[in-house]
Amino acid sequence: MGETPEFDSAFRARLKDLFIWRRDVRRFRHTALPGGALERLIEIACLAPSVGLSEPWRFVAVDDAEARRAVRSCFETCNGDALNGYSGERAALYARLKLEGLTEAPAQLAVFVERTPAQGHGLGRRTMPETIEYSAVMAIHTMWLAARAEGLGLGWISIFDPQRIAAILQAPPDWTLVGYLCIGYPAAEDDAPSLEREGWERREKPLLIRR
Repeated sequence: MGETPEFDSAFRARLKDLFIWRRDVRRFRHTALPGGALERLIEIACLAPSVGLSEPWRFVAVDDAEARRAVRSCFETCNGDALNGYSGERAALYARLKLEGLTEAPAQLAVFVERTPAQGHGLGRRTMPETIEYSAVMAIHTMWLAARAEGLGLGWISIFDPQRIAAILQAPPDWTLVGYLCIGYPAAEDDAPSLEREGWERREKPLLIRR
């Protein structure tokens, strides 16, 4: 066992800055990632907690140009369907939003979860099976913060048909898509969410109920 590190007030302040400046990035520079950066981020992501120590996350780096075109086509179809669900000013605002960085981001990563992994022996999943997906979400968030600490941006796209993405990427049938990530250097930095800046929504104070 190594020496326990000390996380002092200066470290905690810097950590809060990291949380504040983490953004869901949609606009990227075309600059390539440094060699080994994606692998390093995945390694850090795997430090995330997982139910029963199951480590159910599965990563697919999407480098092939044809696969990327198919992914983008899937997004465009689903995004058009989503737009049709709004009307009036809200529809006009939605149409103006940039909701993906699929053209600009140098790296694209699909994150799947294996829903019934042998690892972990089912611990913690009998009464709350959804914790297997929660585990993959924790890995993504861990990667998100690690990327920001390296000056990289991460954009999580959810406007997809997950079964179509799984088919495009030839994922095993027992893998479920949790997130599709664009990773690269952000074109601009900001400490406020883009959806807040665009007038789509705003942050609210947390709801805390005591019993």
